[in-house]
Amino acid sequence: MRYFALASDYDGTLAEHGQVADSTVAALDRLRQSGRKLLLLAGRQLDDLIAVFPQIQRFDVVVAENGAVRYDTTTGDVQSLADPPPDEFVQELRRRGVTPLSTGRAIVATWEPHEETVLQTIHDLRLELQVIFNKGAVMVLPTGVNKASGLAGGLEHLKLSVHNTVGIGDAENDQTFLTTCECAVAVSNALDSVKSRADWVTRGDHGSGVVELIDRLMGTDLSDLSPAPTRQRIIIGHADDGYDVSLEPYDSNLLVAGPSGSGKTNVTTALLERLLDAGL
Repeated sequence: MRYFALASDYDGTLAEHGQVADSTVAALDRLRQSGRKLLLLAGRQLDDLIAVFPQIQRFDVVVAENGAVRYDTTTGDVQSLADPPPDEFVQELRRRGVTPLSTGRAIVATWEPHEETVLQTIHDLRLELQVIFNKGAVMVLPTGVNKASGLAGGLEHLKLSVHNTVGIGDAENDQTFLTTCECAVAVSNALDSVKSRADWVTRGDHGSGVVELIDRLMGTDLSDLSPAPTRQRIIIGHADDGYDVSLEPYDSNLLVAGPSGSGKTNVTTALLERLLDAGL
């Protein structure tokens, strides 16, 4: 088995209009029975997510607030992964008429067209905060906190690697964690910017796309994916025709040969450095 974990976005991917279909939940159960792990990555606050998704216990780890909160469904432990928003920032947004406005353990969220006011307030207060968009939602978080950082922490918690993880999503804020995953999948209703960066786009939308991915994982472990994902290949040189010479990170063997003093040690060292840089 190559892919031990599935990381999924919630709204627009697993869920449609905030609800998850029974057929999608059944597919999640099938995947769990195969021994694989499930991670849920959502922009929503955790309490809201639990309220709208009673089957949340199907997931081993839940990352809420776009990477700022981690919830272990087995132990019930909730851990904040970022500092709370400054009170002065929240109060100033309210004074400037930003509504609706919600705050979580670390996230501050509103909707377009308030992004300009949010950005101006961050500038005026000289705060180190970032703005992340999600199909009309405007989310503010500490710099460096996103779904990719949340995924990394969740996988470390499960003692798994991103190189054994397939991710699926649909919107702007999913791009960081999809890029991190060994295989990135977009549902058919995803934004074009997400589809263009994905290794595969499902035929189905929302939960149907997730079911499609799960069925393929269960059937072939994505070995039949064509074309195969190339983002993780290790570049080891360049051919005379200008094409890169690359090494597949899995199921590949490389023989370094040559007479003594020809530089085999340097070649091997450079290759090991590239493998380390790729996190392999």
